[in-house]
Amino acid sequence: MLNIQYLLTRKNFLSILLFINVIGTIYGYYWYGNQLAETPLIFLPFVPDSPTASFFFVFVLIAFLFKKNWPLFEALAMMTLFKYGIWAVVMNILTLIVSGYLPWQGYMLIASHLGMAVQGLLYSPYYRIKAKHLVVAAIWTLHNEIIDYVFFMYPRYGALDQFIPQIGYFTFWLSIVSVWITYYFGMKRLRKTMAF
Repeated sequence: MLNIQYLLTRKNFLSILLFINVIGTIYGYYWYGNQLAETPLIFLPFVPDSPTASFFFVFVLIAFLFKKNWPLFEALAMMTLFKYGIWAVVMNILTLIVSGYLPWQGYMLIASHLGMAVQGLLYSPYYRIKAKHLVVAAIWTLHNEIIDYVFFMYPRYGALDQFIPQIGYFTFWLSIVSVWITYYFGMKRLRKTMAF
């Protein structure tokens, strides 16, 4: 039987995962292209949620390949990968329910974002997150809610426009859950070491 932890720590597997995340990050920023073109400069860092989450994870993987830890990126990546991974899955499923149709890209987004949420959790035994990193990541994540739902910079899902208050409420609590998950899984005392 394949040992999943053994696979996760192979240099070849890490390199493939890094490549996938780089491509996914580039595609994610492209996907946000039209919205970014209309976004005021001050809000730009907070609009492309999912690609920024995978961008954080790119740094985590690079550090792992050098047998190092960058705990602030680990906290940011784990928290945002889970949050935006689950968020996008839920939004695409809701789009299908409300409109009765989801294009093939929607199904691709469901699969890729579910993968985002899972990968951050799978590597949590190797993180070195401390309280200060958790606090910074939590501030970033919760601040993003203000930008999205007070200044209306949230990702556009046209079929769901009538449910924005409910989506904002759901997203806030998803952020709280993401902070807790990062604390619970990312800050355990017994940590594993990346060894090839």
